[in-house]
Amino acid sequence: MSKQDVITDWVHCHVCGNKTRLQLQADTELKNFPLYCPKCKQESLIDAKDLQVTVIKGIEAKIQS
Repeated sequence: MSKQDVITDWVHCHVCGNKTRLQLQADTELKNFPLYCPKCKQESLIDAKDLQVTVIKGIEAKIQS
Protein backbone atom coordinates (compact mmCIF):
# COMPACT_ATOMS: atom_id res chain seq x y z
CA MET A 1 0.00 0.00 0.00
CA SER A 2 1.50 3.29 -1.04
CA LYS A 3 1.09 6.61 0.75
CA GLN A 4 -1.44 7.74 -1.87
CA ASP A 5 -3.71 4.74 -1.13
CA VAL A 6 -4.24 5.69 2.53
CA ILE A 7 -7.53 7.52 3.07
CA THR A 8 -7.28 10.29 5.68
CA ASP A 9 -9.54 13.03 6.94
CA TRP A 10 -9.17 15.92 9.38
CA VAL A 11 -11.29 15.97 12.52
CA HIS A 12 -13.36 19.15 12.82
CA CYS A 13 -14.45 20.81 16.06
CA HIS A 14 -18.16 20.25 16.73
CA VAL A 15 -18.44 23.70 18.38
CA CYS A 16 -16.79 26.06 15.85
CA GLY A 17 -16.39 23.76 12.83
CA ASN A 18 -12.68 24.43 12.28
CA LYS A 19 -10.06 21.75 11.71
CA THR A 20 -8.31 20.46 14.80
CA ARG A 21 -4.75 19.15 14.88
CA LEU A 22 -5.97 15.56 14.56
CA GLN A 23 -6.04 13.62 11.31
CA LEU A 24 -7.61 10.16 11.07
CA GLN A 25 -6.89 7.28 8.72
CA ALA A 26 -9.65 4.96 7.53
CA ASP A 27 -8.55 2.18 9.90
CA THR A 28 -8.20 4.42 13.02
CA GLU A 29 -10.46 3.67 15.99
CA LEU A 30 -10.75 5.98 19.01
CA LYS A 31 -12.78 5.56 22.21
CA ASN A 32 -13.22 8.32 24.79
CA PHE A 33 -10.58 10.44 23.07
CA PRO A 34 -10.19 13.99 24.47
CA LEU A 35 -10.30 16.27 21.41
CA TYR A 36 -9.07 19.85 21.95
CA CYS A 37 -9.79 22.73 19.59
CA PRO A 38 -7.01 25.36 19.62
CA LYS A 39 -9.29 28.04 18.18
CA CYS A 40 -12.32 27.96 20.50
CA LYS A 41 -10.42 26.27 23.36
CA GLN A 42 -13.14 23.68 23.91
CA GLU A 43 -12.48 20.05 24.77
CA SER A 44 -14.79 17.16 23.88
CA LEU A 45 -14.77 13.42 24.28
CA ILE A 46 -15.14 11.66 20.93
CA ASP A 47 -15.35 8.17 19.47
CA ALA A 48 -14.15 7.54 15.92
CA LYS A 49 -14.44 4.52 13.64
CA ASP A 50 -14.33 4.29 9.83
CA LEU A 51 -13.77 8.09 9.59
CA GLN A 52 -17.07 8.69 11.44
CA VAL A 53 -16.66 10.89 14.54
CA THR A 54 -19.24 10.80 17.33
CA VAL A 55 -19.23 13.38 20.13
CA ILE A 56 -19.77 11.72 23.50
CA LYS A 57 -19.61 14.74 25.77
CA GLY A 58 -18.58 18.37 25.45
CA ILE A 59 -16.28 19.58 28.21
CA GLU A 60 -15.32 23.16 28.86
CA ALA A 61 -11.58 23.59 28.70
CA LYS A 62 -9.96 24.47 31.99
CA ILE A 63 -7.61 27.40 31.52
CA GLN A 64 -4.62 27.24 33.79
CA SER A 65 -3.21 30.49 35.08
